[in-house]
Amino acid sequence: MQDSSSPRLLSGLSEVAADYDAAICDVWGVVHNGREAYFAAIDAMRRFRERYGPVVLLSNAPRPGEGVRAMFDRLKIPHDFYDGIVTSGGAARDALAQRTEGGRTLPLFYLGPPRDHPLFEGLNVKVTGADEAELVLCTGFYDDEKEAPDDYRALLETFKARNLPFLCANPDIVVQRGDRLIYCAGAIAQLYEAMGGDVVYYGKPYPPVFNAALAEARKLGEAKRALVIGDGLETDIKGANRVGLDAVFIAGGIHGAELRDDPRVLAKLLSSTGAHTIGVMPALSW
Repeated sequence: MQDSSSPRLLSGLSEVAADYDAAICDVWGVVHNGREAYFAAIDAMRRFRERYGPVVLLSNAPRPGEGVRAMFDRLKIPHDFYDGIVTSGGAARDALAQRTEGGRTLPLFYLGPPRDHPLFEGLNVKVTGADEAELVLCTGFYDDEKEAPDDYRALLETFKARNLPFLCANPDIVVQRGDRLIYCAGAIAQLYEAMGGDVVYYGKPYPPVFNAALAEARKLGEAKRALVIGDGLETDIKGANRVGLDAVFIAGGIHGAELRDDPRVLAKLLSSTGAHTIGVMPALSW
């Protein structure tokens, strides 16, 4: 694996694609930014899929895969460049389903916007206040356009007083939305953890979702040499490192502002995070 202090700058995915038989690709920051599609990235994944092997999208979206597909429809993104979708929300939903086995009703405090309700709809859960809840399910902020993690400190103190487990359905700290970075559920979870709270994370960088993505790819091929592509050093790249997969870092995503003014920051950023990558691109293209 190449040393992170001297990352290889790629002009296109085609430079390394032939070495792999499957791709695990991030969504936000790589395929779109929440407001516009990156059609060069979509074309790159389509070409990889046609020539080398299956493409599985792996997202820390706090909703099942249907929610990712619905956003593609809103952004007029086609569906012919991937074979499957694995999400942190899907993993969290599976965990909730296990907690309600046997027909018991699970009382939970839901922290997040209404758009993420599909994560627990159809399950035997009851959304309650903090005084009745057995746990907290967090998919994000009530208003991620205006709020910051510290706005939730008093609420988190209430959870901590009852020692409520905090299930985080999106470990991302921030995500790119247009030209802005917006806080995600991971930022609240991080604060709760700093306060001594018990947090369970679902999604990247944790191995179970990478293994689920590999299992999805292996429905269509051997996927012995899968390549991870993502813009999050702490989630996509270090997650790939944890499970022994090579990774390409898309530097223009959530880290774009840090790298825009001084390219030398890239080597320092990789070194400081301990992330290893076989190559770097400002944006995914073929």
